[in-house]
Amino acid sequence: MATGRTHRPATRSRGIPEATVARLPLYLRALTALSERSVPTVSSEELAAAAGVNSAKLRKDFSYLGSYGTRGVGYDVEYLVYQISRELGLTQDWPVVIVGIGNLGAALANYGGFASRGFRVAALIDADPAMAGKPVAGIPVQHSDGLEKIIEDNGVSIGVIATPAGAAQPVCDRLVAAGVTSILNFAPTVLSVPDGVDVRKVDLSIELQILAFHEQRKAGEEAAGSDGAGPVVAGRRGDSADKGPDGDVPAVMPA
Repeated sequence: MATGRTHRPATRSRGIPEATVARLPLYLRALTALSERSVPTVSSEELAAAAGVNSAKLRKDFSYLGSYGTRGVGYDVEYLVYQISRELGLTQDWPVVIVGIGNLGAALANYGGFASRGFRVAALIDADPAMAGKPVAGIPVQHSDGLEKIIEDNGVSIGVIATPAGAAQPVCDRLVAAGVTSILNFAPTVLSVPDGVDVRKVDLSIELQILAFHEQRKAGEEAAGSDGAGPVVAGRRGDSADKGPDGDVPAVMPA
């Protein structure tokens, strides 16, 4: 089986837009659920509804994959699962290291979805000497002194940072220097990386703040409605002021 070090997904070279790439995991999740129910085919409307997008956008996204479906029949579920998995690089083995084995890091280590999606947790790393050797999710934690050798020995190209904010940038620098080219950052800070290194940031506090904003807006609309002022149009989900660059409300990263 190929490793993440020697093979990269082909999406960029084939010119698939980043917005489409960001939606592919949503389609894959919906298709996997259909596959588990032994559903053989699905229409664009049904799949779009399950993924939370409109059907025209779904058809355009799939056109980049060279998949147009069959009129009157729909899309072959198993073939689309394979096609999207291949484009995302999930038919390969991607060794991952998680750095920072506190509560969040331990929870990530115990997440059962990694293996089924093509990711193998190759190592758990922490700076606390007291953590060294302790098993988490059946994997012994290793001290951060050996980070570079661990990355080299396991051919790791994806690193997950779950450290406190102050430690995140030094850890990131070491990961990059050791050859890691993709980082998933859970630390509440912005990382600086050189060209050629991809960073995806997951900040739960920001997502909660966005939800709080919408809750406050809904409460304001209800108050205005009870005063007989009618609905506040600007607060509707479909208002253009809330739309992202390609016309949708910005989506939270899928769980």
